[in-house]
Parts: sequence; C-alpha cells; structure tokens
Amino acid sequence: MISRDDELVAFIDGLAPRARLMGFDLGTKTIGLALSDVERRIATPLETIKRVKFTPDVGRIKDLAARYEVGGLVFGLPLNMDGTEGPRSQATRAFVRNMKPLLPLPVLFWDERMSTMVVTRTLLDADASRAKRADAVDKMAAAYILQGALDRYERIAADAEAAEDESRLRSDLDLDAGPEGGSLDP
Repeated sequence: MISRDDELVAFIDGLAPRARLMGFDLGTKTIGLALSDVERRIATPLETIKRVKFTPDVGRIKDLAARYEVGGLVFGLPLNMDGTEGPRSQATRAFVRNMKPLLPLPVLFWDERMSTMVVTRTLLDADASRAKRADAVDKMAAAYILQGALDRYERIAADAEAAEDESRLRSDLDLDAGPEGGSLDP
C-alpha cells in the first residue's frame, strides 16, 4: 500500500517545473481557493467562490487554473476525527471525479481536519469582525490545507537529504578505516 508521504512526493515531483498548486476547501455553499508560489513553498489565499451550480463553479476554477498556470490541485478531505471518511469526504471525492474530465490536472487529497477551526480561531485572535471572518475563512482554510501539504513535502525532502548526508559521511568514515578498523596513517 502506498503511504500518504509517498503519494505526496510522487504528486509534487510529477509536476512541471514552476507549476503552481491550487488548494481547495470545498464546502456546501462556498469553495475556498489558495495558490502556491512557483517554487511551491508558500500558500496564499486566493478567493472564495460562492457555489451556484457545478458547471459555472468548475468554469471559474478552470479560468483561475489557466491564469495562474496551475499544475496540480490539492483538495482538503474532510475526514472524521477518527480518520474515517464520511458523507462530506464522499461529496468531495464525487466533486473531483466529476471535475476531472473538465479539468484534467493531477489531484491530491489532503487531510483538512480542524483547518476551518484553526483559521477561525486565528481570525478571532486577530479581532476580525464577523463579516471579515465570513469573507476570509474559506480561502484561508484552503491556504492552510495547501500549506500543510507544502510543509510536509519540504520536511520529507529535508529528511531525505539528511539521511543522504549521513550515509555519505558513514561511507567516508569507512574508507578512512584500515582492515582492522584502525587508521591507515602510519
């Protein structure tokens, strides 16, 4: 079985250089969108789409994906607290399945548990008015989801680099040792 980390690495490594990622917080009434930079390090809230009907909603997403040269889509997957998938997860998967023929970009599902709550708490701590919170929460939740995937990818890459460095160092130390484990120096 492929791990979530392996799936993430394959997804990002399979993208064209400098292709952006678009993050999604898919709700029943709105779709929060976020965009990565071309180096795929920072996620920025983009906009919130008020859901009307499937076709115009996907049309707006397609327009934005083309404008910002998006190479992949990261959808928040609303898992239950125990990690299982419920009706909202199924609805998200159905949306993506229906969207795929219209926007054939690679898709990664990313655990979005607590994202809206964290963003709402941040906005409350910033003393944002109710109107500002309502306007910003969905696109900020999308950025939170996308940033989570980007941060995990960076961590995996850093861990792999550290393991490579350690392996190289061990190899260099083994070469310096003689047949009895002593130094080759006289």
